[in-house]
Amino acid sequence: MTNITFKALKREKAGKGAARACRREGRVPAVIYGNKKDPVLISLDPVELSKALEIEDLFTSDIVLDIEGKTEKVKCQDIQFHPVTDMPIHVDFLR
Repeated sequence: MTNITFKALKREKAGKGAARACRREGRVPAVIYGNKKDPVLISLDPVELSKALEIEDLFTSDIVLDIEGKTEKVKCQDIQFHPVTDMPIHVDFLR
């Protein structure tokens, strides 16, 4: 099992428009949910994410998110990909 670390930025707004704005900035929108806590909206660096996608056991690996200095340990729940380019467009993490 591999340990993966992402540097993430917090997002303020949720929804389709905010996610599109995040993608226009060159980042991948994501959300952290579970453990009876409020969801946290974040954005990831696409280069870090594409390197992690090359790992075979990404969905079973321990992932540490560094969200502006605060760390959170999560698992990857789901990744949505663009139907034509196969680039990741959204990631769901579970606490």
